[in-house]
Amino acid sequence: MLTLAVSFFGFIAMAQPDSDLTPEEKAYSDSIANLNETNAAIEKSQTAYNAGIEMFKQKKYEGAISKFKESYASDNNFTPALYNMAIAQNKSEKYKDAIKTLDALVEKKPAYSKAFFQRGRAYQGIKDYVKAEEDYEKSIKLDAKNPKAYYNYATLRFLQKDYEGAASKFSKVIELNASDAYAYNDRGSCYRMMGEYAKAIKDYETAARKNESLAFVLNNIGTTKTKMKAYDDALAAFNRALSVDAKFYLAYNNRGVTEMKMERWDDAIKDFTKCIEINSSYAPAYSNRAGAYFKAGKYKEAKKDADKAISLDKGFADAYVNRGMAKEMLRDMNGACEDWHKAKELGSELGKVYNSANCSN
Repeated sequence: MLTLAVSFFGFIAMAQPDSDLTPEEKAYSDSIANLNETNAAIEKSQTAYNAGIEMFKQKKYEGAISKFKESYASDNNFTPALYNMAIAQNKSEKYKDAIKTLDALVEKKPAYSKAFFQRGRAYQGIKDYVKAEEDYEKSIKLDAKNPKAYYNYATLRFLQKDYEGAASKFSKVIELNASDAYAYNDRGSCYRMMGEYAKAIKDYETAARKNESLAFVLNNIGTTKTKMKAYDDALAAFNRALSVDAKFYLAYNNRGVTEMKMERWDDAIKDFTKCIEINSSYAPAYSNRAGAYFKAGKYKEAKKDADKAISLDKGFADAYVNRGMAKEMLRDMNGACEDWHKAKELGSELGKVYNSANCSN
């Protein structure tokens, strides 16, 4: 028996031309092609999305936006790409772009509370408070247990000087998250603006206990104690704030203000100087130091500091008042009246008083 030497290649299936396929075979072939194409698009979308997430973590928001756009373009059913693109746009203050992105997301997912929350943030960013409120309300309606929506809504009410309404919303945040030190602090600021200083102090102290690293909370205690004329307590609070953050320039400025009320001019000058060393562009510190120099009888120094404050902020009414006072003592009455008149135009009651009492206009 002869044994044939053969090389086994197996059966080779040749691709048939479409014209040779049955309808069933054609449908199957198309479905496989579509599936492969879809899988490739999904893979491309996911790769771009992951790259966007990494850039977002690194706070490279422009690059993240680009990658999220690429992800969504590859798979327009992948809504997380839209959502994260909107967050990155909000982070980079591209609020109008974020609104457009979120409009598209809301159209796809009309019951997605976080989309309304983010769009509310975007509207708040462009100061369209009416639409921002509408979106926060929609977000809360869809998810009544999201403290972030109440928090942002509260800040919106605060910006519009509805302090009672803001306090109510911050209370809801606290109800949902009792450990939120920021909510206690901000509700305290609502009470302070309403003149309810004891309630403000209580909230500030609670915030300070919940998070001991927040120097601004201790600063708020200090400014409120100053309003209550409890100056020693105020100084103690500012000292606490500076023990937490030695570079917190606002605490130096505000401690200086309190020292001026205690007629401790030299101490005030030192604190305003320290504030300026940390933040040389903070106009109120120059204006306040001008006032302290004036009280100490150093009129040239007072005028120089008021000049600097005005150069930093030409709409700073108090600086014009202080410069006018310094000019008066330097025998420049015309210049003093010009400054007091300007302060009056800017809405300063003190400028109005000085202008009326000393000037003809």
